[in-house]
Amino acid sequence: MFPYLPASSNDEKEMLKTIGKNSIEELFENIPQEVRLKRPLNLGKPMSEIELTAHIKKYAKENKSLEELTSFLGAGVYDHYIPSVVKHIISRSEFYTAYTPYQPEISQGTLQAIFEYQTMITNLTGMEVTNASMYDGATACAEAAIMACENTKRKTILVSKTVNPETRKVLKTYMHFRDIQVIEIEDTEGVTDIEKLKDEIGSNTAAVIVQYPNFMGIIEDLQEIEKITHENKAMLITYVHPIPLGILKSPGEIGADIAVGDGQSLGNGLNFGGPYLGFLATTQKLVRKMPGRIVGQTKDVDGRRAFVLTLQAREQHIRREKATSNICSNHSLNALTAAVYLATMGKKGIKEVAYQCTQKAHYAFSMLTASGKYKPAFNKPFFMEFALKTDVDVDLINKKLLEKGILGGYNLHRDYDKYKNTMLLAFTEKRTKEEIDELKALLEVIE
Repeated sequence: MFPYLPASSNDEKEMLKTIGKNSIEELFENIPQEVRLKRPLNLGKPMSEIELTAHIKKYAKENKSLEELTSFLGAGVYDHYIPSVVKHIISRSEFYTAYTPYQPEISQGTLQAIFEYQTMITNLTGMEVTNASMYDGATACAEAAIMACENTKRKTILVSKTVNPETRKVLKTYMHFRDIQVIEIEDTEGVTDIEKLKDEIGSNTAAVIVQYPNFMGIIEDLQEIEKITHENKAMLITYVHPIPLGILKSPGEIGADIAVGDGQSLGNGLNFGGPYLGFLATTQKLVRKMPGRIVGQTKDVDGRRAFVLTLQAREQHIRREKATSNICSNHSLNALTAAVYLATMGKKGIKEVAYQCTQKAHYAFSMLTASGKYKPAFNKPFFMEFALKTDVDVDLINKKLLEKGILGGYNLHRDYDKYKNTMLLAFTEKRTKEEIDELKALLEVIE
């Protein structure tokens, strides 16, 4: 929280005098009159610190957090359990005040934290190299697409409609300003339409992007997609949820060229939408095409373990808009959070979390579809999310559930016209049998 530091009228006069101005209005003299706001800001009267604190708290109380709600909402952001040690470690001042290491070698602690993060993401994804992190999953996906275009010298990206809709929007925005064509491949029964993919892929296709598990929660069979992609000399980009990798084949095992995803599930809270982190992992062959930076391990003059910025794609400082990528930072604190979470959980812990998510989701599926009021939208294998069809409007269902302290599922009709009255529900390791049974009871009586 920022301190409350009001400036009195005398303070304002002193500051203006120091910079050689007579009024605050003079600070904006270079702004044309036609674009200026011609009225005072609607901020109300000045407040004391006590009044302002009470005012902010009043509005804050209008929010409801997951301390008060039981969440069955996923669709890209998930209510996983975060061990207490995670918050304890990342709250240490040497971590949360750390900034981009512009003089990196004197920031050994920061570099080691990033190096450990990279190592664990590489192990999780089965890829050969990972960068120091990206802003979020969507921008990581867009950067991966740019990498593919740079590497193949092609200008078309194929992306399955089973990829998160928000990620696809960010992808289109990035590609639009690089004159790269984005073609969406339709889905059939909740998975990528293979025949449509075969029709669209060609000699100008730089990459095929698929989600694993996909936005519908389904575990797509990527074997044929990988074969089609590489037969056409295109690159396979997998947008992955990290938790399922505890029990599913990794992108590396599948044959992906680049694996990207959002690291929110790795110890980062929901935080009303962020900040999160994106991860980007690839093969050694593509390491010099990666955006951002990579921390490496070496030895100092005394033979001790030391860390350095091995690769740092800083060309954006010189080439600006012509640079391969303009990312010059990373979400270090969020990446540290992910590293602490992964180290705390270990391989067995991640596997257990994935296993519990799967078991609870499949129990919920059998319970919620038992009466026939809610029917499976797809008959496909799923991890911890699944979609149900109903005759009741999903927004109405969610409104009724919220009245009972439950955050309901995602309305797929918001992004897919053909999936009317279809609700996507998520079940993490935090959900209990009692909560699932309560959800079933409430859903049965909503008309």
